[in-house]
Amino acid sequence: MRVIYSGGGTMGSVSPLIAIHQNLKPKFEIRDSKFEALWIGTKNGVEKEIVEKEGIKFQAISAGKLRRYFDLRNIVDIFKIKLGFFQALSIIKKFKPDVIVAAGSFVAVPVVIAGWVLRVPSIIHQQDVRPGLANKIMARFAKRITVALDISIKDFPKSKVVLVGNPVRTVIPRSDNIGPMGSLPTVLVIGGGTGALALNNLIWESLSELTKFCNIIHITGKNKNQVIELSDYQIIKERYQQVEFLDEDIFSTMALADLVITRAGMSALTELAYLKKPCIIVPIPNSHQEENAKYFAAQGAGVYLKQNELNSDKLVNKVKNLLENRDKRYELGDKMNKIFCDYSGKIIVNIIQEIIQDRALGSN
Repeated sequence: MRVIYSGGGTMGSVSPLIAIHQNLKPKFEIRDSKFEALWIGTKNGVEKEIVEKEGIKFQAISAGKLRRYFDLRNIVDIFKIKLGFFQALSIIKKFKPDVIVAAGSFVAVPVVIAGWVLRVPSIIHQQDVRPGLANKIMARFAKRITVALDISIKDFPKSKVVLVGNPVRTVIPRSDNIGPMGSLPTVLVIGGGTGALALNNLIWESLSELTKFCNIIHITGKNKNQVIELSDYQIIKERYQQVEFLDEDIFSTMALADLVITRAGMSALTELAYLKKPCIIVPIPNSHQEENAKYFAAQGAGVYLKQNELNSDKLVNKVKNLLENRDKRYELGDKMNKIFCDYSGKIIVNIIQEIIQDRALGSN
């Protein structure tokens, strides 16, 4: 059994694929000690270190992005995509996978197309409310399309699409994980795997007020920490902790939080929903994240705030009101958890097994 996973650039496409791998590997290792996995990702994304910790071999290919608007970078990126296709073609020929699994991300597009050319079946997973261009392209070449939300079923061919929920990976906390910071309630701020400068700035502007009534754990993104220079720095130092990125510690840190301020990337929202965490959702403006945030808010599963209408006073008041209302937080967390029909990834694993069995029978 050989499988290729493809995705990267951000944690959005990485987390569900890791979850699938964690379910798939034990099933095949019981019967076949030769189970092998290879990850095809980006050269400079966040995925390489995380993937290799899971014992998955990693290879990078050239990755380009096709934008839905005029941009001179589209011209350069077309050549990157073509190069990525030939690189993927070579890798697939050598590795000889039984199946390819992707979850969005433009690095996966040439991989799935190369697999189709070589008659290797692919499964793609759609997480977001709005299907991304990468998944729209790959859907034409995929054997199956799995979706996290029932609202996404209509976006793909009925003969291919299956509702599966969104799988959550298992992580083992390190011994130096972030611990409790005192008796005050704790607010966790997640700006996405690469950080969110606008959200970071808003938190830094609000620290003096926020730390009067809560502790803050702030995931800023890699290389985006900032030295805090304020008159009441000592109080802030005791009640504010910033960290650039969390992998193994993310679930234990989420578990500490009484409230979470987050972007609207679906992987992060899924992990928070799994843990029933009440959230203030501040999506990236004019992006697919806005549809995610609107969908969660419509289900009563989060408080949606628009970044361009948000200031320090409004944020502080909203955080304070929610921390003072335990029942509201419980309601938000409970409805978050009910957004997805499944978190285990077992349905996707069963689909992968069926495709591999069908392919084996077809080759006999």
